[in-house]
Amino acid sequence: MAATSGTTFSIRSAASTGSKYGRLTQSNSSGLKSVNSVGCESKSSFLDTESSIALKRFYRTKPHASYKVAILGAAGGIGRPLALLIKMSPLVFALNLYDIANVKRVAADLSHCDTPSQVEDFAGASELGIYLKDVNVVDSPACVLRKPGMTRDGLFKINANIVKTLVEDVADNCSAAFIHIISNPLNSTVPIAAEVLKQQGVYDPKKLFVVGGHAGITILPLLSKIKASVTFTDDEVEQLTVRIQNAGTEVVEAKAGAGSATLSVAYAAAQFVNDVYECFYVQFDLTELPFFSSRIKLGRNRVEVVISSELHGLTEYEQKALEALKPEVKASIEKGVAFVRKQPVTAWSFPTDEASLIK
Repeated sequence: MAATSGTTFSIRSAASTGSKYGRLTQSNSSGLKSVNSVGCESKSSFLDTESSIALKRFYRTKPHASYKVAILGAAGGIGRPLALLIKMSPLVFALNLYDIANVKRVAADLSHCDTPSQVEDFAGASELGIYLKDVNVVDSPACVLRKPGMTRDGLFKINANIVKTLVEDVADNCSAAFIHIISNPLNSTVPIAAEVLKQQGVYDPKKLFVVGGHAGITILPLLSKIKASVTFTDDEVEQLTVRIQNAGTEVVEAKAGAGSATLSVAYAAAQFVNDVYECFYVQFDLTELPFFSSRIKLGRNRVEVVISSELHGLTEYEQKALEALKPEVKASIEKGVAFVRKQPVTAWSFPTDEASLIK
């Protein structure tokens, strides 16, 4: 629902000196950090003057590798490029990779990248506890990707089980971590994750995220909010909106059965690790729906501010589209919640013949 920013944040590490990764780590008391790269004006179109000034100040601060990231589904089409992008972050001192198979080869390859983070690989349910120990951020792209002719709803049962099982392990081993769900169908899997965390008594709505909305009309680009020297006619707005909504299907069709969007999804997911300001599908009361997307400000420990201004002053077209998407989002949320409440959280294993499709 908004453009992404090019700033970064760091999370205070629970680790102390002398970790098993062979490097000294320490608490990061300075809060937000950033990479030394592009200027914030060129990367973010929605920051006000005050935010831009603040973020320029962060750009002058040297990054500090202060937190530990885990990727669930690291050997898949999204997981591999996501692992590389996170490995490149100067803010990460440890990167744990998990998948049901083929993860060792990914870790071996990444270990030759000369960046601060140390890479370790884990496979199988028996290693999940070790894999998730002391993790600050969990990225979970583990899911089956959509194929041509497959609806997002068709993915629901398989991917709902994947998310439910993995989030239970997160709840048991690193409940204080930021949890970033990337598994389809996103409008339902985030509520699924929330319900599992509630069952375990560790739910914090300010630590559960997804890049959303997701699927058809629930993707609403607010083109009227773009701060650039460009204007669109009503016809152009409608055409662009439909094109953006169908972008995922476009990639599926272009790959002709070889998968879904992977590189672009990995890039968007990596922004979660690197950004202060970003758009996420989270639980808050911006609308009557329990989950909705808005731009937020990420702090060292959780969401600090939900920036709801993008939903103010919408055009007539955008307002109508917003109202039209609400019933579909509501149904997706209810579907996810019902899935968890009707089924006990039980152990689950992925079918061997589908193992290569975990992404």
